[in-house]
Parts: sequence; structure tokens; C-alpha cells
Amino acid sequence: MPRGSSPKRERQYEHIKDSAKKRGVGEKRATEIAARTVNKERARSGESKTASRTSTQDISSGRRGGLRSHSGAGGRTRDQLYAEARRRNVKGRSKMTKAQLEKALGGR
Repeated sequence: MPRGSSPKRERQYEHIKDSAKKRGVGEKRATEIAARTVNKERARSGESKTASRTSTQDISSGRRGGLRSHSGAGGRTRDQLYAEARRRNVKGRSKMTKAQLEKALGGR
């Protein structure tokens, strides 16, 4: 943690780091995730001297995590759909969007 950070930010850092470790993230990566998250929150609340535009204008870390936590897998990627379309020899597949590929493959 940066020098001069508040006890609240120290607790937040430890909580995020512990949560990442419980999810199976390595020590080094958990430390990085926690530090980046806390630094962003410090920038958003004006606790840091400098802040990037993304840090101050982007959706907050807590809200973003909450929005993504229950969204599920979201289906196959366009590249995965394209590969299946190629296997099935779907005509015009190279110009299709993800939605068009899903429709052409029958939504499977």
C-alpha cells in the first residue's frame, strides 16, 4: 500500500487480496489486483495526487464487479462460432456478425 493511505484503504486492500487468493489466484497476481483496485478507488475519491481519466470517469470497481458477478458465460465467442461455421461449410461466414453466425448455426 502507498504511504499515507487510510486504515480503510488498508482493510480494503487486505480484503481484496484475500478474496483473490480464495479464488485460486497466485500471491503475486492477488497483490497486483488489490493494489490496482485500491489505487483506482483512491483516485476516484480524490485521495491521490494524480489520476488517469479512466480511473475517475469509468464505472467504479465495486459496481463493475457486482454487474458482472451474475452474468454467466455469455455464450461462445465470434471466433468459436466462426470456426464451427467453417467446419459446417456455412456460406458467407466471413462477413457475418456474431448474431448472424449464431442464427446460421441454429443458436446451438
